[in-house]
Amino acid sequence: MNVALITEMATQLVMYLAYICLLVVLFRNFISLMQLLIASYVFATRVKPSAISMDLWQRYGDLALPVSVIVPAFNEELSIVQSVRSILALEYPEHEVIVVNDGSDDRTIQELIDGFDCVPSDREQIAVLQHTKILGVYQSRKHPNLVVIDKENGRKADASNAGIGFARTPLVCVIDADSIIETDGLLRATEPFMYDTGKVVAVGGAIRIANGCEIRGGSLRKIGISKDWLPRFQIVEYLRAFLTARVANAEANSLMLISGAFGIFRRSVLLEIGGYEHDTVAEDLELIVRIHRHMREQKREYKIGFVPEIVCWTEAPTTWAGLRNQRARWQQGALETLIRHRRMILNPRYGRIGMFSMFQVVVEDVIGPPAELIGYLVIPAALWLGVMDPTMAILFLCVTVLFGTGLSIGTLALEELQLKRTPSALDLVRVGLAAFVENFGYRQANLAFRLSGIGRHFRKDTSWAAVPREGFNADN
Repeated sequence: MNVALITEMATQLVMYLAYICLLVVLFRNFISLMQLLIASYVFATRVKPSAISMDLWQRYGDLALPVSVIVPAFNEELSIVQSVRSILALEYPEHEVIVVNDGSDDRTIQELIDGFDCVPSDREQIAVLQHTKILGVYQSRKHPNLVVIDKENGRKADASNAGIGFARTPLVCVIDADSIIETDGLLRATEPFMYDTGKVVAVGGAIRIANGCEIRGGSLRKIGISKDWLPRFQIVEYLRAFLTARVANAEANSLMLISGAFGIFRRSVLLEIGGYEHDTVAEDLELIVRIHRHMREQKREYKIGFVPEIVCWTEAPTTWAGLRNQRARWQQGALETLIRHRRMILNPRYGRIGMFSMFQVVVEDVIGPPAELIGYLVIPAALWLGVMDPTMAILFLCVTVLFGTGLSIGTLALEELQLKRTPSALDLVRVGLAAFVENFGYRQANLAFRLSGIGRHFRKDTSWAAVPREGFNADN
């Protein structure tokens, strides 16, 4: 094969790759635009929460189903006491808190015992879903509705399953130990169950970044914006994810993810499917996909809802290493879930979930990241080789930077019009600026982190990549 032929083939390959990357990016941004439009419609037509609705809760609180709040904890000594205090203080007629210490090698269990005056308990586990040994069960003498479970390490899914097994209520709420629930967050998140006829099986709530907020005694005292750029970039991401994508998907009853930071489930459904899977690093995504699969194979009517009001605040990674570990794990887990449930993809048996939602996950989490990252390399090469019209290169720039920024600004405007939770006009400008600056370095780094997650999957690396935490304090 002569050099000229090889050069021509390489040139053609660069051209085809460039146009494929452009098409993938266009498709992803089109989906994002549709989600923003649907979310805007939902916000414009819904009944907004008011003081009157809270009065109804106080008058008819006996209609609220009891909830067990399950808190898996591993090496959370910095914030566990404050987090549990905030959960105990929630405005809710009847809820118990089950903290599961997942074999921590720091002072997590001792902080719980000392902080809440816990003593050994003979409470028995109703259903055994976890794979590891229970080492001890404790009851707080200060708070009768607080139970602490000490167990061998088995990671978050195993700890969540242990808590589900000890729960005795119709609903269970699983949250991260480094999260702070708003005082009325549990009330708002369980409202879909209150007005339901039995179809609602799970509900997610909006999550926001706690970095920069003032948190005292386990409660959010003042909303703030972090001084650091890395948490600000994540604020933009969370706004896009929770105020557009999940609101739109929930409206179409095709929500594919309830964040592991906060979710409420019918305990009976979790028991039916055997709880969380143990051999995945994205147990929250896999659980929701499996619920969809289970309910559709059983041909049962169901609904997975979403509450757009903020119900939970979580600490975001503050270092690039922590962000890399988190995003690589998310990507690896998405790939694991897609492979595990691959028979659902484009399968009419699973309705819109199989024909559209699963395919969307494939584009978003498998094809999209490498396509966009490759696009940053091959499109300049295609221009240099003269095989791509400069207009196409400008289009790629527009859809990745300008159009992407516009979607983020639109989401920020939606948040300000509907929720008004950004503290000041200056903070709005800061977040808006982050929506633009993220396109120059942060976005590309995220794509690289996700590619590393794909690599971890094919290397069969199932080790848990930790995300360092600073803990909640008044100055974070």
